[in-house]
Amino acid sequence: MANATSVPLSVRPEVLGRLLVIPSMLDVLPDSGAMAVFLGAALREIPGVAQVSLCVEGIVYPSQGMGHLQPSPTLLGTRPSNPLVQQSFPLSSPRHQYGHLLLGIDAEEIFYLYRPYVSNIANIVATVLENRAFLRDIQDKNRRLQDLLTHLEERVENRTQELTNEIAYRKQLEQELRTSNEQLELAASVFTHAREGILITDALGTILDVNKAFTHITGYSREEALGRNPRLLKSGLQEAPFYRAMWRDLADKGYWCGEIWNRRKDGEVYAELLTISAVCDAEGQTQRYVALFSNITLQKIHQQELEHIAHYDALTSLPNRVLLADRLHQAMAQAMRHRQCLAVAYIDLDGFKAVNDNHGHEAGDYLLITVAKRMTRALRQEDTLARLGGDEFVAVMLDVGSPEGSQPILQRILSAAAQPVQWGGDTLQVSASLGATFYPQLDPIDADQLLRQADQAMYQAKTSGKNRCYLFDTDGHRSAHHRRASLDQLRQALAQEQFELYYQPKVNMGTGQVLGAEALIRWQHPDQGLLLPAQFLPALAEHPLATDVGEWVIATALDQLAQWHGAGLPLTISVNLEAQHLQQPDFVARLTALLAAYPAALAQSLEIEVIETNAIKNLDRMAEVIEACQAMGVQFALDDFGTGSTSLAHLKQLPVAQVKIDQSFVRNMLRDPQDLAIIEGVIDLAQVFRRQVVAEGVETLAHGKLLLQLGCELAQGYSIARPMPAVELLTWLETWKTAPVWRRQHPLNRDDWPLLLAHLEISTWVKQLVAPSQRTSSPISPFRPTLPPGPSSRLEIWFNGPGKQHYGHHPHFHNAQKAYQALAQLGHRPLTQATSPTLNPGLSKAEIQHLRQIQRELLGYLKALGHLSHRR
Repeated sequence: MANATSVPLSVRPEVLGRLLVIPSMLDVLPDSGAMAVFLGAALREIPGVAQVSLCVEGIVYPSQGMGHLQPSPTLLGTRPSNPLVQQSFPLSSPRHQYGHLLLGIDAEEIFYLYRPYVSNIANIVATVLENRAFLRDIQDKNRRLQDLLTHLEERVENRTQELTNEIAYRKQLEQELRTSNEQLELAASVFTHAREGILITDALGTILDVNKAFTHITGYSREEALGRNPRLLKSGLQEAPFYRAMWRDLADKGYWCGEIWNRRKDGEVYAELLTISAVCDAEGQTQRYVALFSNITLQKIHQQELEHIAHYDALTSLPNRVLLADRLHQAMAQAMRHRQCLAVAYIDLDGFKAVNDNHGHEAGDYLLITVAKRMTRALRQEDTLARLGGDEFVAVMLDVGSPEGSQPILQRILSAAAQPVQWGGDTLQVSASLGATFYPQLDPIDADQLLRQADQAMYQAKTSGKNRCYLFDTDGHRSAHHRRASLDQLRQALAQEQFELYYQPKVNMGTGQVLGAEALIRWQHPDQGLLLPAQFLPALAEHPLATDVGEWVIATALDQLAQWHGAGLPLTISVNLEAQHLQQPDFVARLTALLAAYPAALAQSLEIEVIETNAIKNLDRMAEVIEACQAMGVQFALDDFGTGSTSLAHLKQLPVAQVKIDQSFVRNMLRDPQDLAIIEGVIDLAQVFRRQVVAEGVETLAHGKLLLQLGCELAQGYSIARPMPAVELLTWLETWKTAPVWRRQHPLNRDDWPLLLAHLEISTWVKQLVAPSQRTSSPISPFRPTLPPGPSSRLEIWFNGPGKQHYGHHPHFHNAQKAYQALAQLGHRPLTQATSPTLNPGLSKAEIQHLRQIQRELLGYLKALGHLSHRR
């Protein structure tokens, strides 16, 4: 060992650092310190191997400039996979491991390999060779060295693998970091330069950052937006349900996309296409919201213009053929659903060609515009007048009652078309030929066929002398044949028991008590499936088969009553019968025979409903039948009350137990003041004559709440239950509970009913008043605002009468009266400013806000007075 440490070294400074060998590689030598100095110096003297660097524990990496080499680490000591290491350190045998490297160096190979680079290599090699035997002797004699070598080899191998993995892992991290940085740089560039506005908030909605496009679109600077809530852009054009749906999608799906109207800093309202995405952490908790939006106001305006062009006549602004087709389909569906009569009229102007020829096309256009306006005014608000082109028009009229009942409307159309029109100093005048047809018909018919029928009837009117109306008459033979076929099918259905009864519960909304159910017939058609009454009952009108079907309904209902009563369910069943059936001479006797098969008490659970309009056709006979049936315990109800012309005397003569408010009034009571007023009148009338009143068509909780406030507790409708088979009704009874809002509702004092109507009347009035200010006038669709008659005339009467009497001392009353007067005064301003057909100044935005503020205050005071009414 001493000899090893005393070996003189000759190290050339200019070649130091060419090749680095970590001293720990030399721990195999007996005296690691001395031999490390010796061998380290020796190897550092070897020039020409600058392409290789030896790292800790023998891991070899190729240096720069050796591009053809593989970058993977190579172990020193085993036969290296790196060609450069093999060339730099040739090993005499693959057996050489760590620590044997220097022993395996061939001096002559090293000498010739590095001779061109090192002049002093011979001294280095000689020194190595002189100690070569010494090293071998050490290895042969010292067994502990072998153990040390084995331990070192294992330690180096393990350390090498660890370092290999660590280096590879760090390389991967470096690559991922580079990729992440590139992505961040790209995202920052997109955020800055995107043309779409970008808004980032925290989970609570506080704005964290915005881009330049945001400031350009909204008008808010970045400093003005940061720290605020996106509600600063809210326009007020979307209502609460819109935002609830938006947040529901964000919670369920993590994103929302749609169109929304927002407001710029300067107050301008604009449309935007908005996408909101939720950014969540690893646990799925929302950390950020990112909103991307663009201004699409111009596109929306263009879209509206295109839709107007696509659906409206450019000259008259009436619906065109495309929109007519859509409205006609809707009208037909409504007529079928509500068993109403729909009228379709085809109108052709007589003498229009002469006006064009004699006065020019400009005069002809003016005539068409004027006549179109007059005919529109002759129709009702729910009706449609469309222009097909030239001088041809089509009118669609809902719920005309019957062909005969449509005559007044049709005559008004003819009169409107025949009025003279002033053009300069000339008087222009035309007339109209009108053909009308009706829906539904006995034969199945579609919208195109209806128009063709009306067109044929119009030509019939024109050939009959013009300026007249002709009603389309379908071919009698074909109609009779079709009806016979339908009646045969119905007769067969009755014989084969294809009919069945569905039951719709009638309840007391306030208490939740189930009073009974209305039996509604269904036809289980073998080919068409389950058919509703409107699809087959019209064929039975005024036919003896209707009586057979009616008696089947009574018998089936009695069987069902017996089953329910036997099971301990004391329900009632009401059945619908035609007046023709009831007025037959033997009706009472036949009903008596049917009831005889059941316990006498069962008759008290049977109720017969008859439609109001049919009941008054033979009032005396109907009264006799009702009285005879009541003597047996059977009760009567007047169905669809309010649709006919029942007078007080008629209602007094008909000893019915109930009147049923027609569902068409109930359905529209929340948005139509006239329908609500009719319902008030029916309820008031029923109370005067001590009749129970039942509301049909109660579809929402709001309908039921308002009815309860008016004192109507009994109801049926979809918000309670749909018609269902008897077996399903039993299941429904087990789960039925009235709505809590209904249970808590109490009737309003009769004198204070105007308070209920006032909410609807005032809201409707304000909506009509504000509408002109929110429309965009154009030459294509001129709009002249008209002033509604007043917020609520009934409320004004109430202020001066019962209201003053009962609440005149209360501050809410005086505040409500002042708010009402302010509302009425503000409402008289737009009409005086609308001086031109195409000018529509309306109310300013500030005035509209003031108007709505007064409206809210007034309705709040009225609501408070309503609470006082409950306690009075």
